[in-house]
Amino acid sequence: MHVERTRHLPRPHLRGGLPVAPVPRAVIDAARRLTDEDEIQAMMAEAVQRRFCTTAMLTHELDQAGRTGTALPRRALAPLLDGARSVAEADAYRLWQRSGLPPGQWNVAIYDANGNYIATSDFWCDAVAFAWEIDSYRHHTSLEDHRATVARNARYAAAGIVVLQTLPSRLRTEPDRVLAELRAAFRAARARQRPDVNPAA
Repeated sequence: MHVERTRHLPRPHLRGGLPVAPVPRAVIDAARRLTDEDEIQAMMAEAVQRRFCTTAMLTHELDQAGRTGTALPRRALAPLLDGARSVAEADAYRLWQRSGLPPGQWNVAIYDANGNYIATSDFWCDAVAFAWEIDSYRHHTSLEDHRATVARNARYAAAGIVVLQTLPSRLRTEPDRVLAELRAAFRAARARQRPDVNPAA
């Protein structure tokens, strides 16, 4: 246990009769003690994914915390504020920023002209209807997971969407090659007529 003085004592939540800090406060307090950005990012992403809190709540807690120990948490939070949901997507977020390509959206649902669902893309560049999927092995360990990915890619193809699949590990081990693939896929998407598909409003 680490005891720390605070000027901003949060209103406690009761769990089994025990007063505990609200999730956003607990996450930021823990994040300020960690030195590994991946661990901080993973903790924040899990709290948001599991709907224990929002990125806005984490931002508020960071602002309340002052400056001590907040540099890494602020860096780790930036991709999540733009919609990334994992450490791998945060790596992809930083790589896309280096690419010089137009901005896009993270984790957005895509629909065809008739309103039929196509997929929820890890990253979507609407300017040219280009999807980028960060597909890890652990999400394809079962036959059902593999079938779902094949079906998703079939829907992309049927809708005329250019999609690039990247293994998360390559974002760190081969960033320059991934950047080259991103730019090539973007050029291919830009060269063809944009299909009539759109992200969710």
